[in-house]
Amino acid sequence: MLLDAASLYFRAYYGVPETITAPDGTPVNAVRGFTDMVARLITERRPTRLVACLDLDWRPAFRVEALPSYKAHRVPGEPDVAPAGLPEEVPDTLAPQVPILLEVLAAAGIATAGAEGYEADDVIGTLAAGERTDAVLAVSGDRDLMQIVREEPVPVRLLYVGRGLAKAEHLGPAEVAAKYGVPVSRAGEAYAEMAMLRGDPSDGLPGVPGVGAKTAATLVGRFDSWAELVAAVTDRSDARLSPPVRTKLAAAAPYLAVVEPVVRVAQDAPVRHDRPDALPGSPADPGRLAALTERWGLGGSVDRLLAALAKSAAAG
Repeated sequence: MLLDAASLYFRAYYGVPETITAPDGTPVNAVRGFTDMVARLITERRPTRLVACLDLDWRPAFRVEALPSYKAHRVPGEPDVAPAGLPEEVPDTLAPQVPILLEVLAAAGIATAGAEGYEADDVIGTLAAGERTDAVLAVSGDRDLMQIVREEPVPVRLLYVGRGLAKAEHLGPAEVAAKYGVPVSRAGEAYAEMAMLRGDPSDGLPGVPGVGAKTAATLVGRFDSWAELVAAVTDRSDARLSPPVRTKLAAAAPYLAVVEPVVRVAQDAPVRHDRPDALPGSPADPGRLAALTERWGLGGSVDRLLAALAKSAAAG
């Protein structure tokens, strides 16, 4: 199980009232909500290995160099360097909670991983691409990770929690293909190509003007690769592109030439773990976990996490 940590703690922060505080009055709603989500995921999904994946760079240089508009609207000025695990625009009452929840994970013995100069999506994509033993389940509210679903060499699935954990969608190639009208044989790759064409304002991706989601899905379904589609733009003998669509794509040629590495989730990021990823049956540092629990008033949430770990270990 690969957790998109920032995606989950943001959802915890906005889903749990700030009235949930530590004994000194410090908000711990994100810490408790995140810990409860991890406990629930362990209980319901029973992973044998688990990694909380971190954003060490929310706006990587290689993506900005390719497409300067990438997430540019989220930069309020000259961006500061965020602490490990923090993406952009972290609310004032959330930022102090992230180091606490990372301490809780460390004391519990749950692995975290990150890659300098890369986003959490890239960490997840790299770990999923390199797995050869176990099926992989990524957990995120980021649609971009739909592109990592596949069948071989091991099944890779996305538990999409965009509407919350209670309404989570379990997505593989068949589900992504049915949802977006892309070919099931290469659903993950085709989803990424569709996203390149239609754009994504939330990430500063302009897309191709005049090409919406349906047209984008139809187009990627006619080609076996992104390179083949782009080549067809200048090959007027290729009848898979109608003249009006070819005109739109030709006008966006500079964008089409650079967008692929911006949208594709990396599969070769220099990922570093803080510990082995086997799910522990008991905390790595019981004393530290107890101290954190008392200091921040995390009793019920940590108890549920420990119970989930113990139950998972007992189940084998």
